[in-house]
Amino acid sequence: MSEISIPASDGGEFSAYLATPADVPATGAPGLVLIQEIFGVNQEMRDRADRLAAEGFVVLCPDLFWRQEPGVQLTDQSKEEWDRAFALYQGFHEAKGIQDLIATLFCLRERPECTGKAGAVGYCLGGKLAYLMATRSDVECAVAYYGVGIEAALDEANAILRPLLLHIAEEDQFVSKEAQGEITEALGRHHCVTLHAYPGVDHAFARTNGVTYDEKAAALAGRRSRAFLKEHLS
Repeated sequence: MSEISIPASDGGEFSAYLATPADVPATGAPGLVLIQEIFGVNQEMRDRADRLAAEGFVVLCPDLFWRQEPGVQLTDQSKEEWDRAFALYQGFHEAKGIQDLIATLFCLRERPECTGKAGAVGYCLGGKLAYLMATRSDVECAVAYYGVGIEAALDEANAILRPLLLHIAEEDQFVSKEAQGEITEALGRHHCVTLHAYPGVDHAFARTNGVTYDEKAAALAGRRSRAFLKEHLS
């Protein structure tokens, strides 16, 4: 497990956490772009990358806040950290963030450990960005956990040409019931999209040790995600 640098398409470079399987087959392993929450590439994201690597994926988790403040690592355990995370979220340039994710995808596919097939998995902020990777990139597949703001980008749904899996928390404090309805109405019958809703759970139900963590829902979503990724990246 290590940090690497990735050139940005508009100049400069940013870091990404790299996690690889202990034993990479001679033919390579599938890749995953792991997309951060508003707390940066923190220990939660690094641990998640390590777990995915242990399951056989080459994982890159890029620092998407580098244009504001490189190396941010926050938690959800205090108001001060929440305030700082929201300030970074509000200052985040979405279009440039997607450019950085596409640069990460290119870098991942070029790595010798990777088969050249790669998906994207994102949480919270990263959930919406995973959706946008499905609409704006040629990623093989994407998984979005409780993405915030997807309803504002539903006009891009016709651009989804490859499999997308959405996990929706029915009691998400950051995604209203109305927004959830709009997402379900627009994407529920899309032939490339699979939707799963989780009753009784809040935003970030899969954030291990987070304040709204729900072990049962997280385990179910994890099983569904692993099956989805293995189906579309094998």
